[in-house]
Amino acid sequence: MIYDTIILGGGPAGTAAGVYTARKKLKTLLITEEFGGQSIVSDDIQNWIGEKSIAGYKLAQKFEEHLRSQEDIEIKMPEKVLEVKEDGDELVVITDKKEYKTKTVMVTIGARRRKLNITGEKKFDGKGVAYCSTCDAPLFSGKSVVVVGGGNSGLEAVQDLIPYAKEISLLTHGEALRGDPVTIEAIKKSDKFKDVILNAEAKEIKGDQFASALTYTDKKTGKDITLEVQGIFVEIGAIPNSEIVKDLVDTNDRGEIVINHKTGATSNPRIFAAGDVTDEAYKQNNISAGDAVKAALSVYGYLLKKK
Repeated sequence: MIYDTIILGGGPAGTAAGVYTARKKLKTLLITEEFGGQSIVSDDIQNWIGEKSIAGYKLAQKFEEHLRSQEDIEIKMPEKVLEVKEDGDELVVITDKKEYKTKTVMVTIGARRRKLNITGEKKFDGKGVAYCSTCDAPLFSGKSVVVVGGGNSGLEAVQDLIPYAKEISLLTHGEALRGDPVTIEAIKKSDKFKDVILNAEAKEIKGDQFASALTYTDKKTGKDITLEVQGIFVEIGAIPNSEIVKDLVDTNDRGEIVINHKTGATSNPRIFAAGDVTDEAYKQNNISAGDAVKAALSVYGYLLKKK
């Protein structure tokens, strides 16, 4: 069997793409390890349009239910995509279980947040430890928080938190902040902004049911210092899951797939992409879904021209 398109990923982008390719009666296969994407660990999502508040796992259930209600789509889950390769006029998707042939591929496999990889981080993920200030800042109203990361993403996280948090510290392992000077000046004007902690290496996150403290090592003195906080925002970048197509499409210096932002097309005419795996500036669920709809319609248009 040769599919019209194979969608890689079951987050908001993959789900949206699947709904639209199915409605266009394309022979579609969606392969994912699970539904939900990065937001599946969030206890309370408040910016998914149409839902005032929803837990990540419930949103994942809705994604799956919506997709399975479509007639013209096949779903393989749990299944891990290992590689995509070209075979003449076709593409071959290789997973940990099987190989599938297709005319086109839609890469909506997202990204993985860079982690601190310290004690307590995994335990308190979604319970005080957060990786998206745009998504989760309102959940920390009136709380003391620390942002880990001295680049622009860290500075922007501080800006997102200023309207909500009681006080905010910024911690970085470097000797200076690396973000834009204008942003640095802006956050320092806020009475919510407590201080910048330089030359600091995050060591451990502590707490009971929720995170309550971050311990870091002062790299100059070697001493361990503990901050009493109720929120730890990790803003040290993300790693796009583009490895499976890196030899087939153009990527930028961050490994993001470079796309045409009007169509979702890549440098390879048979491969389309949407969501956090791409060079889209704003990594948001709603934007990923919208971009995936554009890409799905572009796939449909591409296949019509090939007939």
